[in-house]
Amino acid sequence: MNLPNLLTILRILLTPLLVIFLINKRFELAFAVFVVAGLSDGLDGLLARVMKQKTKIGAILDPIADKALLASAYITLAVIGLLPNWLAVTVISRDIIIVFGVLVLLLFHSGIEIHPTIISKLTTLFQLLTVFIVLFSTVTLIDLERMKFCCYVVTAILTVASGLDYLYKGILMLGNE
Repeated sequence: MNLPNLLTILRILLTPLLVIFLINKRFELAFAVFVVAGLSDGLDGLLARVMKQKTKIGAILDPIADKALLASAYITLAVIGLLPNWLAVTVISRDIIIVFGVLVLLLFHSGIEIHPTIISKLTTLFQLLTVFIVLFSTVTLIDLERMKFCCYVVTAILTVASGLDYLYKGILMLGNE
């Protein structure tokens, strides 16, 4: 097990802790856990490239870790009233559609490779940024309502655009059968 994969596993293990802290309104601890998880997300990919330690398991675990962290954060923040429900539904719906799309593709194609696109990377960045801003404003009590609203809108637009992009590419792959 290499360091990038260990960082990815750390992110997976931090996810339930984040949820517990959010549910118990321990926002300072939730913020700290989210920052560590977010930093591990950037660091694991960077280290895998720099140290030439990209692995098949890492390529599978990294998006799972991202989905687990973000889905848990969005659902929990929406349930406790810190994030709009419509945004959580948008983010979760895209992920469900992507997962089902991958399963359908696996039924028809053996050995498919799905590579993140620029728009999907931007989507993940803004999804992370949105949670960061929401938690930061909760911890510091700084009024960031305009910034949060902007993050909500940009995140929603990118999430929908990214979902449509994956859907389009999946349809093209199926059309080649």
